[in-house]
Amino acid sequence: MFDVIAVYSGLIATVWIFFGVLIAARCYPNYSHSKQFCSELGASGSPTQKLSPLINNYPLGFLFCFFGWYLVQLDDVSILINLSGLLIIAHGIGTWVAGYFPMDADPYNKQPTFACKVHSWAGFIILLSLLIAPILVAISPTTALISTEFRVFSLVSMIVATYYLVALAKAFKNRDNAGVYQRVSYGAQLVWLSAFSVVLA
Repeated sequence: MFDVIAVYSGLIATVWIFFGVLIAARCYPNYSHSKQFCSELGASGSPTQKLSPLINNYPLGFLFCFFGWYLVQLDDVSILINLSGLLIIAHGIGTWVAGYFPMDADPYNKQPTFACKVHSWAGFIILLSLLIAPILVAISPTTALISTEFRVFSLVSMIVATYYLVALAKAFKNRDNAGVYQRVSYGAQLVWLSAFSVVLA
């Protein structure tokens, strides 16, 4: 039973964040999913500063770490699979840190606070970890566990996430619907995580 929950925790995390963000957003007057970042739900001074980490970052961090642990402890697999598990654990820890240290209310603040700087570095780890993990899985020689189709899917997911990440950077610079591109980019990463969870099950 323990292993079953662990292997499905990647899928559970994706479902959890979808509803968690929706719930927090309903408690944030005039919140815009298209224009605002997910992190703004937990930003300093926001109406949901305390609520968002409680229902999103903290339980999600646990789910990510739980799934990562499952991958790390797998026997008879390539070291690349185990390393992808470590990256997913890093993703979970980064999620905790990003929840504990809120971003500034103004994402365009040119003099960010210490907490915002820590939040940004945690966000970088969150982003990078789920860009590298699919690549490791795609090139892993563990053919008995990872099919050719899933390898291709892993690479496509990484490409989609990267493409919309670049679009996000441009949208942020132009202050134009950055929330949409963030959600699509991170969504591609989470879809991959969910699919990986199901493949392992």
